[in-house]
Amino acid sequence: MSGVLTTVVLPLSLAVIMLGMGMSLTVADFKRVIIYPKAVAIGIIGQILLLPLVGYFFASQFNLSPENAVGLMVLVACAGGATSNLIVYLARGDVALSVTLTAISSCITVITIPFIVNFALYRFMGATEETALPIGSTNMKLFAITLVPVIFGMTIRYYFTGFAKRMENPMNKIATVFFVLIVVGILLKEHKELFASLLTVGPATFLLNLTSMSLGFIAARIFELNSQQSTTVSIEIGVQNSATGIFIATTLLHNSEVAIVPAVYSLMMYLNAGLFLFIMSKCFNRTAVVERAPS
Repeated sequence: MSGVLTTVVLPLSLAVIMLGMGMSLTVADFKRVIIYPKAVAIGIIGQILLLPLVGYFFASQFNLSPENAVGLMVLVACAGGATSNLIVYLARGDVALSVTLTAISSCITVITIPFIVNFALYRFMGATEETALPIGSTNMKLFAITLVPVIFGMTIRYYFTGFAKRMENPMNKIATVFFVLIVVGILLKEHKELFASLLTVGPATFLLNLTSMSLGFIAARIFELNSQQSTTVSIEIGVQNSATGIFIATTLLHNSEVAIVPAVYSLMMYLNAGLFLFIMSKCFNRTAVVERAPS
């Protein structure tokens, strides 16, 4: 069952997720770099550079097993994915900016993931050149399982726009079902280690998510982005595509214990995002009241 999960169900699920994301993208989403250069730069730098640094801090400071520490680094190496776009929409952020950041970061992380993961393997598990991920073939596998479906989905959107729009919700539902099966499968397979790991993995993922979102929001405000863009940047930096993380752990690293961190994170990220957005909404409401108060 675990072999079928990692070799068939998981790659298929990730491909469906990325295909669905591709069917929601247009060339204009990439052109927004020109429209929002500052916002896009802050979001990409935050996700590609800041987030791995924050992840390394938590992986080093928490009492994590070597496998869980690697799992945390695998998680922060991944792009945001369609989940971040949904959360931005619910938070009334800048959805167009969110889609642009997701699209660009998904392209970049195909290149950066093997380097971050190998660093974690060397640092926490004492990997050697023989046991580390081969850079070239890993890049090709990630390209095939993530960017190829995105390109295919964009092609469908370009030539069959009406069909792509009609299929957006069904594709999301199918992908969600697949992903739930994956998470449940990982948690059942590692149930003995799971409960012991929750005491450290749970707080680590919670604080990682909250810290990265807060830093993203603060950076956006320092560079004078508006409230919608700031909310979007914070979510894009803080919310990761845990399906890609689980794929890397189980299919490329062949280590289901490493997959515990992105699996647990997938259960917690909605709670974390909801808490963060609740706090931010209170701050904005308080600011609005002060601005409306008579002098």
